[in-house]
Parts: sequence; structure tokens; C-alpha cells
Amino acid sequence: MVTFKQKTIGTQVSCSGIGLHSGKKVQLSLTPAPDNTGIVFRRVDLNYYPIKADIKYASRLSYATNLSRNGVSIATTEHLLGTLIGLGIDNLYVDIDAEEVPIMDGSASAFVYLINEAGVRHGDAEKKVLNIVKPVHFATGDRRVSVYPSENYQITYSIEFDHAVVGSQKKTIGIDDADTFENEISGARTFGFLKDVEMLRKNGLALGGSLDNAIVIDTDRVLNSHLRFKDEFVRHKILDVMGDMGLLGFTLRGHVVAHRAGHEIHAGLAKKLRENQSAFEIVPLSSLAKPSAVHEGQEELAEVPSTY
Repeated sequence: MVTFKQKTIGTQVSCSGIGLHSGKKVQLSLTPAPDNTGIVFRRVDLNYYPIKADIKYASRLSYATNLSRNGVSIATTEHLLGTLIGLGIDNLYVDIDAEEVPIMDGSASAFVYLINEAGVRHGDAEKKVLNIVKPVHFATGDRRVSVYPSENYQITYSIEFDHAVVGSQKKTIGIDDADTFENEISGARTFGFLKDVEMLRKNGLALGGSLDNAIVIDTDRVLNSHLRFKDEFVRHKILDVMGDMGLLGFTLRGHVVAHRAGHEIHAGLAKKLRENQSAFEIVPLSSLAKPSAVHEGQEELAEVPSTY
């Protein structure tokens, strides 16, 4: 049965892991939250200090999406936030006892498993979405991302790497339901290049990275045993942008089109959109028409001008 009510999870669930960049062990619990709470991180080790998942708190965006408020931080939020958007969870407390969300296997699969174990509980308040009514663009050089009006939430992402294993990849997908997210996006892992590991670690990053939680690419091959998808790299970028745009506080009703973007570019679009209130409306999901499927050829929207 279709419902237009807000959702949280049915019961508290927990997991443990290590931070990708900090290398530190962390315990994470997902706790049901009341209607209209949104997604709120709470630092258990700092007397449950709260930081709402909001673009105004985004900081340190080079290799992950971090949130900071009054000197307290939550690091590497994007995979969990992408999961919550993908599964339609509106309200949740995310309790962690360290600074960084655990990387798990580098994808969103573990978070999907946790939420499926917890179950979903519907509230009484109507679910609202951020409906795009005018295009908004953000670019730095040839790295760019735009959002256009659309009947459903779609993402077109293209990447280009001067590397034989990755090369150029492009994918368009409609994020219409939890099954699509779970089957097509959640399993795609983060990736990095072996040549960059020493530099990252000298800068205090990737201290917890390994073949168990990332795809590692050498000069001419993937060091892991296999890829989960032929285009796993671009699928993971779709997960990233879902999480980053989730910092707007609502699921989008629009078409996000990104080319060679990353966390800084995604956040740039989210901030610009927040500032340009004539470009969107916050409306009850029930007021919008039933989402349509992705239409053949819509991926051509990726070929937008690089100057705005």
C-alpha cells in the first residue's frame, strides 16, 4: 500500500566498524525519532551532542562529507545519508561514540541491512519533498553539477579518469523506490588509487582504508578479487551525491546531472539551491503526481553547457 507519511525505523539497531580516514573503532546505533525530527547525529562520547544533517554544517569536503558545529564534528556521512534517502527514512537519530561514521565494506550495503533488520515505522505527519521548479547549476572548471525539474528523483552521473580500469563511465537512474536503491546503488563501493595512498596517509587520511572497505586500483588492474558491477565506480558516485544532496533535509523531486563532480561540487550545488528559494518548493509528497519511470534519452541532459 502506498503511503505518504513520514518514516523512521521500527527499533534501535547497532553496528561497529572503523573510520575510513581516522582508522579508529566506532560504535554506531540507529534510533527511531519522532515526526519532523529529520536526521540528527549525536556524539555519544560528548554527552549526545547533536548535529543535524544539514548543508549549513558541511565542512572539510575534499575526500568525504563532514559536518561541524561549534567545534564538534561528524565525518564521512555520505554513505549513511545516501542510504536514508534511498530507503525513504525521514527521521532518525544516528548515535556514534567517535568522530567518524564507520566505513563498513565501503558501500551502503551494511546500512541497508541494518535498516531492513530494524523495519520501518510510519508516523502521522505527511512526508514532504523538495520539488525543483527551476534549474540550478554549480561548477568549478570542468567539474559541474546541475539540478532540473523532473517528475521523479533521477540522477545522471558521468566520470572521466585517465586510467584504463576506470576510464569514462556514465549512468542515469531513477531513485523511485527502496528496491532500486538496494539493488542498483547500495552495493557500489568507494574506490581509490594505490599511488595516492602514501600522500593521503601523510595527511591523516585513509588510515583505515584496506581491500576490505574500498576498491583499490593499481596502474593497470583492480587489486580486489572482483567488481560488483561493471560500472561500480560511477554507481558509487551516485551514492555519494544522494548523500550530499540529502543535507538539504528532504528527498529531491528533480534530475541531478553531474560531471566529474565530487563532495565539494555536490555541496556547492546544495548550498546554492538552499539560497535560491525560487528554484524549489517544499510540498507534501501526496500533492505530486505518481513518479514516472526514467525515459529513454533523458541521460542526454548530462550534455549541459560548462558555462553558466
